[in-house]
Amino acid sequence: MTYVSADVTDNGHTLLLKDSNANETRFHAMWLRDNALDEETRAANGQRLITLNGIPKDTVIQSAVLSKDENISIKFDPDGKQTNFPIGWLQDHAYDTHKTQTEKGWLPPMVETWDGSLNNAVPTADFTEVANDRKKLGDWLTAIKRYGFAKLTGGPVENGALTKVADLFGYIRETNYGKWFEVRTEVNPTNLAYTGLGLQAHTDNPYRDPVPTLQILYCLENSAEGGDSMVVDGFKIAQKLRQEMPEGFEALSSYCARFEYAGEAGVKLMSKRPMIELNPDGELIGIRFNNRSCAPITDVPFDTMPTYYEAYRRFCELVDAPNMAVAFKLQPGESFIVDNTRVLHARKGYSGAGSRWLQGCYADKDGLYSTLSAIEHEMKVA
Repeated sequence: MTYVSADVTDNGHTLLLKDSNANETRFHAMWLRDNALDEETRAANGQRLITLNGIPKDTVIQSAVLSKDENISIKFDPDGKQTNFPIGWLQDHAYDTHKTQTEKGWLPPMVETWDGSLNNAVPTADFTEVANDRKKLGDWLTAIKRYGFAKLTGGPVENGALTKVADLFGYIRETNYGKWFEVRTEVNPTNLAYTGLGLQAHTDNPYRDPVPTLQILYCLENSAEGGDSMVVDGFKIAQKLRQEMPEGFEALSSYCARFEYAGEAGVKLMSKRPMIELNPDGELIGIRFNNRSCAPITDVPFDTMPTYYEAYRRFCELVDAPNMAVAFKLQPGESFIVDNTRVLHARKGYSGAGSRWLQGCYADKDGLYSTLSAIEHEMKVA
């Protein structure tokens, strides 16, 4: 798209751009002044050097000139500020798109939901390759952003090797479980994860606020019979629930569940959040589901509680449905990472024969997304 005209309208309060197909895009004068890109307004790192209170309240556009070098030169009144905007930048940041989301639970195009059919195409990368090739690392991180989980193979089989996975994109988030934790049978476990019992698919640590947004599980030993890892797409389940039970979806996304953990001395963690979390604009952004840590739900009105529990039960049924899960058995040196705000993970029970030793840790998506954005920028300018 190429803009062919730039006009000042609405007594200087609006910039009106038209492309070759007569499509119109508008920008407000105050928005443009606040987002000026010149060195007096922005530091080299992109941070603003001014505050909104430093911009005159009666700011308007005095003139706008569209140049042949794909820039628009704008002069403001009353402060006489003059600055340039690249056309591409304005296109990337246009907000006059006439697109509104009316259905709660929508997802951005980048997100791809899935079910058990993904068993034949589990997103997987080689540890050595992603550690030494930025493009391959970017591809692996893109898969995590798209599907909410991915595997790594070929990693070192050594104590604490999972930290090297976190180092690929960000930082470990330390909790009361330590920098990382051991996932193997214990005599007196403080958490059911430290037994050989099977575990229903769940998100980790829903009792924290904020919840850790990424979890890494790394295999060091796995000769026990059983103990396969499983993952379930919580976003897919939320979409199915919305289709089957609109009122139930509304209940699980409108009212808070409560989660608690007090499994060790000096620790009592509590949070209150919906099982299905939406942005104010209706975007589906989070799932909190963990039967082991769910406290009595007291924030649902009496008349709505039957609908809530009916939806909760259906959510559980979908979580447990075999056709919704992707399953794999990790081998030593293999690991997988999940978006803990979206993908539920589970474990099949395993016998006492042989051994099963995994290590786990938490990290956060801001580091992963930052690394991915930096790689995408590097590839674009290369």
